Amino acid sequence: MTFAEGKIPFLPERLVGLADVALNLSWRWSRDTRAMLKAVDPALWSLTRHNPVEMLRLVDPARLTQCAGDPRFLELYDRAMAGLADARIAQDTWYQQTFPDAPQGRIAYFCAEFGLHNSLPIYSGGLGVLAGDHCKAASDLGVPLVGVGLLYSKGYFDQKISLEGWQEDSDEAFDPAIMALTRLTAPDGGTTLCTLTGWGRTLELGAWRLRAGRVDLILLDSDLPGNEDEDRELTRKLYGGGQEYRLRQEWILGVGGVRVLRALGIEPVAFHANEGHAAFMLLERAAEMTRQGVELEEAVRHVRAHSVFTTHTPVPAGHDVFSAEQIDAVVDGKWSDFGIDRDSFHAFGHHPELDHGRFHMTALAIRLCRHVNGVARMHGEVTRGLWTSLWPGRKASTLPIGHVTNGVHLGSWMAHRVMELFDASLGADWEERVDDDDLWAAVHDFDDDDLWGVHMKLKYALLNFVREQSRNRWRTHQWDATHLVGSGTLLSPAPLTIGFARRFATYKRADLLFRDPARLQRLLTSEHRPVQLVFAGKAHPADDDAKRILQEIFRATRDPRFEGRVAFIEDYDLHVAHRLVQGVDLWLNLPRAPMEASGTSGMKAALNGVPQLSTLDGWWAEGYTGKNGWTLPLALGEPDVVDAADHEQVFSILEREVVPRYYRRNEAGLPTEWIATMKESIFEAGRFFTTRRMVQEYTRDYYLPALRGDAPDEDPPIR
Repeated sequence: MTFAEGKIPFLPERLVGLADVALNLSWRWSRDTRAMLKAVDPALWSLTRHNPVEMLRLVDPARLTQCAGDPRFLELYDRAMAGLADARIAQDTWYQQTFPDAPQGRIAYFCAEFGLHNSLPIYSGGLGVLAGDHCKAASDLGVPLVGVGLLYSKGYFDQKISLEGWQEDSDEAFDPAIMALTRLTAPDGGTTLCTLTGWGRTLELGAWRLRAGRVDLILLDSDLPGNEDEDRELTRKLYGGGQEYRLRQEWILGVGGVRVLRALGIEPVAFHANEGHAAFMLLERAAEMTRQGVELEEAVRHVRAHSVFTTHTPVPAGHDVFSAEQIDAVVDGKWSDFGIDRDSFHAFGHHPELDHGRFHMTALAIRLCRHVNGVARMHGEVTRGLWTSLWPGRKASTLPIGHVTNGVHLGSWMAHRVMELFDASLGADWEERVDDDDLWAAVHDFDDDDLWGVHMKLKYALLNFVREQSRNRWRTHQWDATHLVGSGTLLSPAPLTIGFARRFATYKRADLLFRDPARLQRLLTSEHRPVQLVFAGKAHPADDDAKRILQEIFRATRDPRFEGRVAFIEDYDLHVAHRLVQGVDLWLNLPRAPMEASGTSGMKAALNGVPQLSTLDGWWAEGYTGKNGWTLPLALGEPDVVDAADHEQVFSILEREVVPRYYRRNEAGLPTEWIATMKESIFEAGRFFTTRRMVQEYTRDYYLPALRGDAPDEDPPIR
């Protein structure tokens, strides 16, 4: 079947390659390809929120015929097709050039969520976006990676804020026909690729393929006719339901993921579990060997040698833990399938100090992975402290747990206008030289007027986007007038605009500025130096405390004391995130240290010349230089004491340093000191905080040893 397996009803012969372009998300970070897709129908491109599959299904066939006869469009098309061909070829890549003698084999990257584009909403926040950026960078570098996740057919929830400011969660099944997904089939043409047993039933699993350049993602699907309705529901909702629902999803991801790979003939040599959600993948691989007659001890030794585990959680309460009864119910007495008895199975998830009859997924992952890391230097230290008891008699500082600081994908997060400034200043080939520190040092020589002009265009674009969002929401949600004001319609381009957008969790303290409303009012409504706040984010459906913080923010958007200078943008997703990190003046991040494992939103902002004000936590403990933003002194004590101290510090920094620097202008009206801070932000983020650097580190320090099966530090005992 042609035209993307029936997804696209019509394409002129000259443009048949558009189907392949639409089905490979490499267009997301190829400027040439994005320009070509936008040129098909700019209005429809915007209306579909940059979804090429949906756009090509809706576009007038006459317009496609017109494009097929337009020399200028065909030039763009041919360039895009050449870029797609390059994206499919793994020759002359960084990986091949740097490691010509690397062991043959692929790395399977397991994660519960992937955020690659807003058209495929199978992510909830930072973990998923990081996983998506990881895959994109692996494609750029030619690292032989295959991703494994779940296809949540209802995605994460859609957010709607009631008139009282309470988050209402709704969901709607998406249509795979308008997404860059291809159903994978068995040799007999059926959709069932494998089966697995659990909770008293046999479950059929299928899968979909999502292409991201050179990297394929295999997304598992239990929504098949042969399954019970309850089991079909398991891959419909990301983080939906309670503990039992989550455990079953993780069983599908881990055990089912390995079996689907085998059914597809994909035989990775190394495996990477990104967070504890995927840890059952490790047990299934050991079980494969025991089913073939290998002793369990030898199977565990083999699995450990070829496995990588990354933890993203810096506090004990954030790690997945299940009761012994829940584990027993999932395994359903089939201990022999894993070549071990019940007690031995539970021992893999035993925590020597925090056990209480519980099964700890992170303990399981650490015991079955020789290569373990946190996601920032500080997080590596915290992680070693959390899991010291798994190595009795050893000091935390000596544990074999390292760190790879997270990054963000430059091609996905740097605004095209900023990239065009790089083109003009550094040459059109600058993207081929991003590993060169001298390239980033040259940012300091960018013309101030040019950089500020680009920033202001991005700021105007953000405000226009906010107004359009407000207009659309008003039409569909029947808001009242104050709701409309709170959505950002009164924001203007001149004031200092501060962005705060992320998952609403209590430790992230979105409400910290609101502890003293009168002081905040003075800051926001200053006659000569006004400030604006733009918030976005979702609270977990089960987190009522976070919902109450969101409600407080929402109510502030309607408070006449703030004169419309506080806005909340509903239904935060990647599409909204791109606008925010590119268009605000300052990025605000206020986690209660040390609860932020890494954080990446500030990196995205920094690539666009947006400085950050943050607590000294996560990546900012490494990224802050004193020139690229501001940090709060580390406060110690009980949460209320810390919050009070941080509240005072953040206001002090805003009032005495940030606001004056933004409004201090030269004779030409340029904030030259602020622009210098913008340049430092780009300089540091570009050099150190991209997924290109991150995946290079993973490859050198973790993937190659896992591919080789390198031996060891001392393994933690299983008991």
